[in-house]
Amino acid sequence: MSDEILTVDDLRVYYETPAGPVKAVDGVTFALKRGERFGLVGESGSGKSTTAFAIMRLIKPPGHIVGGKIRLGDVPLSDLSEEEIRKVRLAEIALVPQGAMNSLNPVMRIKDQILDGVKAHANGKGERELADRLPELLSTVGLQPHVLNLFPHELSGGMKQRVCIAIGISMRPKVIIADEPTSALDVVVQRQIMQTLGNVQQRLEASVLLVGHDMGLMAQFVDRIGVMYGGRLVEVGPVRDIFGEPLHPYTQMLISSLPSLTTKGVFQGIPGTPPSLLSPPSGCVFHPRCPKVMSQCSIDIPPLREVRPGRWVACHLY
Repeated sequence: MSDEILTVDDLRVYYETPAGPVKAVDGVTFALKRGERFGLVGESGSGKSTTAFAIMRLIKPPGHIVGGKIRLGDVPLSDLSEEEIRKVRLAEIALVPQGAMNSLNPVMRIKDQILDGVKAHANGKGERELADRLPELLSTVGLQPHVLNLFPHELSGGMKQRVCIAIGISMRPKVIIADEPTSALDVVVQRQIMQTLGNVQQRLEASVLLVGHDMGLMAQFVDRIGVMYGGRLVEVGPVRDIFGEPLHPYTQMLISSLPSLTTKGVFQGIPGTPPSLLSPPSGCVFHPRCPKVMSQCSIDIPPLREVRPGRWVACHLY
């Protein structure tokens, strides 16, 4: 049995506009191992959320997947019909969305929203069994049984996010994709939500793909991390190695920009602005902002290659 539960190979997602295609994801390749926690991190607009939605086959017009392969175990997600992928979602791979209030139906009670997903998968078979274990399901994410009879507006932000996690794990998926699950939550609730996500992942023996921009959160939660910039992966490796010795100039500057307790009041940003995905720069997409730029960087796109055991970097320096 392969150690990889999810593989993404040369994924490309473009959004069509009158001015031309916006290359939101442009050749992303990575693998998620069984039981692993993998993080996708980068600036806003780097393509990390689009990658997650493409894996779930949830890209809507004017966006579309123009190339690449996505496999969940032996199942080619990228080749499935809409009806086939609908049966795989939630049952085999689930999404915990960003912004729980926008994801929950405001006029349905929590119980009905959890059961709604099961009804769509097996023509109602197993619905009664799940209904009987709903209190246990809520207990798994730290919620009391009475929450089942409440509406979303009666819950706090953290409780709504826990409900989204409960919906995501209701059919015991193999892979959980969490798209910035702690956005708009205070730091105390963020910690509780991530502890909940970690606990349910261990209980299900599932794999987690965590999407976000909070480097501190990634450092505490994931096993490996992939750094995205301009729709491409620029570095992949174990989280401790990347924080201890970042190799790509963008990763180095990204980590250097984190606030430090030893240098209070001193903030170091990354000069310049993110690239236009409508007309990205030639060669390495980071070269206009890179302090180590060479002549080759503006000509050739560096491939993502393994420069050390388990360390993958897309840079002409290596």
